[in-house]
Amino acid sequence: MKNNSVRKTKQARPSLAKDLKKNWSLYLMVAIPVAYLIIFKYIPMYGVQIAFRDYVPIQGISGSEWVGLKHFEKFISNYQFKTILWNTISISLYQLATFPLPIILAVLLNYVSREKFKKVVQMVSYAPHFISTVVMVGIIIQFLDARSGAVNMLISALGGTATNFLAYPEYFRHIYVWTGVWQSIGYSSIIYIAALSGVSSELHEAAIIDGANIFKRIWYVDVPTIRPTIVIMLIMQCGSILSVGYEKIYLMQNSLNLSQSEIISTYVYKQGIASSLPQYSYSTAIGLFVSVVNVILLIAVNQITKKLGDTSLF
Repeated sequence: MKNNSVRKTKQARPSLAKDLKKNWSLYLMVAIPVAYLIIFKYIPMYGVQIAFRDYVPIQGISGSEWVGLKHFEKFISNYQFKTILWNTISISLYQLATFPLPIILAVLLNYVSREKFKKVVQMVSYAPHFISTVVMVGIIIQFLDARSGAVNMLISALGGTATNFLAYPEYFRHIYVWTGVWQSIGYSSIIYIAALSGVSSELHEAAIIDGANIFKRIWYVDVPTIRPTIVIMLIMQCGSILSVGYEKIYLMQNSLNLSQSEIISTYVYKQGIASSLPQYSYSTAIGLFVSVVNVILLIAVNQITKKLGDTSLF
């Protein structure tokens, strides 16, 4: 009996060749992203060992001298380490504080009854996301220009004194974060709008019958439904605290605001690429340090959310 059942299950299962022939298009769709990950993410990991060597391009990776943790010690003992690390963390935490804004925008748009107005708001809020970083920084510099900038012209018209905002380190974080909010809030709200579309209308109808106003419906119906999405997005953002992109900050940097604008990514760029004597091993070691810290934070935040609730990334 057992042999017959095993034979039947084997016959019921299609062979891999038949399955590939039948669903080749699905396998092709999966193969493209898998190939991308292998080629551009996993194979380059071979070069991570540069962080533990004094890499010389002529000698190659395996031919360069093994120095262990020399470059990690060099970075941690660097006199700029504390400043660079604090600047990176402070900007990331500032950005993290603006995390609820896309959620608020999505909730507000979800309750807009006029479709035309809703579409206009969505289009206006989504559009800045597609502006390139170089153009965005150019707009920021033009708007904040001490002589001809729109912001300073308005301040002067109101009787104030024109200020070169990018020359003051204390203004840098505010300019960077809030221009980023303006550029990304609409696009970031898309995932929450999609999650809100899955909220059952029956729950809202029951809440209205029970006399719940709009604020109670948001708090007791909408927020619990999209909480898993919120938690996952928060975990992912917490897992990239040390990974602040260098492009925008590098373009906004100048000698006057450097004390607040120098972060890990810009420091790595200057040491590894922009320097006249590129320090490949040193910059790779810093990049590996950032990746390890981010992974630790990701796991820690994921474990905390798993204990506090049922939702976690893994």
